[in-house]
Amino acid sequence: MADPNGFMKHPRQDPPKRSKVDRLADWREVYVELDRGERDRQVRTQAARCMDCGIPFCHSGTAGCPLGNLIPEWNDLSRRGEWEDASDRLHATNNFPEFTGRLCPAPCESACVLSITPEAGGPVAIKRIEQAIADISWDRDLVRPRPGSVSTGRRVAVVGSGPAGLAAAQQLTRAGHEVTVFERDDRLGGLLRYGIPEFKMEKKVLDRRLTQLRAEGTRFITGCEVGGTGPGALSVADLRARFDAVVLAVGALRGRDADLPGRLLGGVHLAMDHLVPANKECEGDGPTSISAAGKHVIIIGGGDTGADCYGTATRQGARSVTQLDQYPRPPDVRDDDRSPWPVWPWILRTYPAHEEAGSRRFAVSVERFVGDDSGNVRAVELREVKVHKDPVTGAREVVPVGDHVETLPADLILLAIGFAGVEHLPLLGGLGITLNPRGVISCGPDWQTSAPGVFVCGDAHRGASLVVWAIAEGRSAAHAVDAYLMGASDLPSPVHPTALPLAVV
Repeated sequence: MADPNGFMKHPRQDPPKRSKVDRLADWREVYVELDRGERDRQVRTQAARCMDCGIPFCHSGTAGCPLGNLIPEWNDLSRRGEWEDASDRLHATNNFPEFTGRLCPAPCESACVLSITPEAGGPVAIKRIEQAIADISWDRDLVRPRPGSVSTGRRVAVVGSGPAGLAAAQQLTRAGHEVTVFERDDRLGGLLRYGIPEFKMEKKVLDRRLTQLRAEGTRFITGCEVGGTGPGALSVADLRARFDAVVLAVGALRGRDADLPGRLLGGVHLAMDHLVPANKECEGDGPTSISAAGKHVIIIGGGDTGADCYGTATRQGARSVTQLDQYPRPPDVRDDDRSPWPVWPWILRTYPAHEEAGSRRFAVSVERFVGDDSGNVRAVELREVKVHKDPVTGAREVVPVGDHVETLPADLILLAIGFAGVEHLPLLGGLGITLNPRGVISCGPDWQTSAPGVFVCGDAHRGASLVVWAIAEGRSAAHAVDAYLMGASDLPSPVHPTALPLAVV
């Protein structure tokens, strides 16, 4: 059994990072690639900090991991160096642990019992252990194709190849269905491919998993706009005629814009307009169309997407990078009055990109973009602000503080202020599906939309969220599709369509 005193014997140790100079000189992942023996030793020690609590909130579907990852089990197996069994337990609940081990912000760690008090030395390094198990699984050839044992003869179309679509596709293929994934881009992966920068997850990590899916029998078609009319498109009529069920995993990529004076100046872009061509350049498609090289870069928005733009701009050789957030600077440690354990804490989150260069500003908001005589942005005007929340409606209002206006030089503005929902795709109109007031696709308790036989999962249903929620919804939608086609299903269903993370409201 686990050592209940392990956390007192061993301090938490996060994975070491490469030097800032080295990181800014390439696009490789930011962490040191340790010798395998040293990596295994360090991870076994970190796993020994898990006490296997009586009630493990880390794998709770609301406070911790929505996938229900069996964290105490594979922690203990890792502690003992039983990597094959640890891999089996990890893959029992998570199709793509190498993705979540790199990209998930780890709500499991916030819900760890060792997060109750700083005196415990910090939560178990669950995310690091998860990635290590996944990488060891690949190193030792423990990840093999698992095709369905019997073909059902039923055909399923999955529209979108992000983490939700891939999870649904893999589960349904393993259940014996003939699955085809349609992707409108030229390469597979959705945001995993073109939204996540290379320095957070090298695309070889994605490609090796896609190889497994292909070997299991999942079919992929790229460059296909389902419901469109252009070259290579698949009509809604053909979609309905060829497939017994459809899964919509189209994401929520409609970027939220800023209605500010000067918005139409040259050099003001949505975040994804910067990230996508930067990732394509890393894929070998030629120079990016929006480069930060030699420019003063202003990033508006303090979340993950803003941090991705931040690290991308510094690697492109930006002259300066400043990230703006209209909210006050969060505390360094959890405020139990505002976000008590085990809910996701409101704390300052510093990404590796923030350590490399540039600066962050809090409690400020842009009043307008200032242009030059050529119609290009040259500066932004800022004011200090406070954000007030209406206690009844929950609506937020940004209120200026004082009359002082500050001017910052700016040659490139990146708007990373979130996503407004699903794009207005012709596919939805062809299926008779309308977006709900939140800008996403509604479904019933069985993940089925208003169109019979058409299911939804991931950001297209939830709105922009975490990779772990996308995989959980993809697995759950696969269970629903299997039951719809076969009358019953043995596939797991980790979350309900109405599930929400535990939070203080």
